[in-house]
Amino acid sequence: MITEDLIYKLTEAALEDSDHFVVDVLVKPGDLIMVFLDSDTGVTIDKCVEVSRFIESNLNRDDEDFELRVSSSGLDHPLTMTRQIKKYVGKQLDLELNDGTKHRCNLLDVSETELSAELVVIKKNKKIKIEEAAEKIIFNRSEIKTVRPVINFG
Repeated sequence: MITEDLIYKLTEAALEDSDHFVVDVLVKPGDLIMVFLDSDTGVTIDKCVEVSRFIESNLNRDDEDFELRVSSSGLDHPLTMTRQIKKYVGKQLDLELNDGTKHRCNLLDVSETELSAELVVIKKNKKIKIEEAAEKIIFNRSEIKTVRPVINFG
């Protein structure tokens, strides 16, 4: 049986001696294997192919048929690891807390236990959205449900 633990260990072995790391591994019904990677410098298609080939070479299709997808974590996935969040110091994030409240903020610093940020106040003035930094606040990481990067197209 293919397990998430097995795939995680294989992926870590494939990424040894690189700045890439495993963000998440999912094994879904029908043996759909999904591996999400990130890096301090960016994830390329070539790296995903390399990791995919390594994992596949260590599994036996005669024992179990599977579908393997290896990709970067992507902007649509929440940031879950401190190492990921650190890349966004000085940039905007959307936070959702465990109590359901949501905040847009400029990330100042992050540690394993806390996230320091300036809250962003969004004001609308004649169809123009104006963002202003407001108060500085420190969030306990245990209070935070999700952290997502803000995507700006302008």
